[in-house]
Amino acid sequence: MNERIVFMGTASFSLAVLKMLIEEKYNVVGVVTQPDRYVGRKKVLTMPDVKVEALKYNIPVIQPQKVREDYQDIIDLKPDLIITAAYGQLIPQAVLDIPRLGCVNVHASLLPNYRGGAPVHQAIIDGNEKTGVTIMYMVKKMDAGNIISQKETPIFEDDNVGILYDRLSDLGAELLKETLPAIINGTNESIEQDEALVTYAPTLTREDERIDWSLSVKQIYNKVRGTNPWPGSYTTYHGKTVKIWSGKVHQCENARKHHAHQDNGTIVKIFKDAIGVKVNDGVYLITELQLEGKKKMSVKDYLNGHNIFEVDTKFE
Repeated sequence: MNERIVFMGTASFSLAVLKMLIEEKYNVVGVVTQPDRYVGRKKVLTMPDVKVEALKYNIPVIQPQKVREDYQDIIDLKPDLIITAAYGQLIPQAVLDIPRLGCVNVHASLLPNYRGGAPVHQAIIDGNEKTGVTIMYMVKKMDAGNIISQKETPIFEDDNVGILYDRLSDLGAELLKETLPAIINGTNESIEQDEALVTYAPTLTREDERIDWSLSVKQIYNKVRGTNPWPGSYTTYHGKTVKIWSGKVHQCENARKHHAHQDNGTIVKIFKDAIGVKVNDGVYLITELQLEGKKKMSVKDYLNGHNIFEVDTKFE
């Protein structure tokens, strides 16, 4: 396994893939990742996880601000194969053309479903029962290359983005481990994606994160867990932003009938550990929240302190 491999990745999803390549003693000659970023309220300059891992093994690290303009260092590494996983920038054709074995990507969906930057979030938000990972050849068009291999995993009712992300990361590393020998030997098969079945999962915008209280209780439940632990869903109360981090479905015919006269978003009951909000077909129970400028906390703990929420008032 002397083929020269360059790995490109940034998000935590990438880390398991890089660790696998190192553990399996592949010849990783360079790691390309995003520049270090200032993180948190204290603005601490922080290295991407894959950079930290690469430096442990004295693997050269390249951090171009814009890889589409600055890729000579990648050319100089003379890779036989480039492997990417959640790198975070579109890779130019000039880089895709470098390795003789091509460029392959580990993508966190069952392509052609969910091309784009937020496939894990969108799969949960849409209420899907399964998702998976795809190993694919890269082309200039985003996530549109031929599929080499895929592996499925169920989406459980209590999964959030963090839980599912970690599971898919491990699954991606496992699938690449199984698939890589054939890619290197040139014996793998690949199939074109069916363009008629393509769906997209673009990176979430601020507006995508806002809760629409006119949706069903299940849709809101999926929206909240599909944005937890990042970026979070939010609503407003008396002009202040309130992040909703977790909740429960309370959907029953009696609740729907009893509160039918009230506007969606109205607080209908405050329990000792939840705030009940009227939605289209019942009541959504908020169990974890974060007020503007405050820390995340359970509703039970919050209600032990100063409570600003009142029954018959509304979230907007």
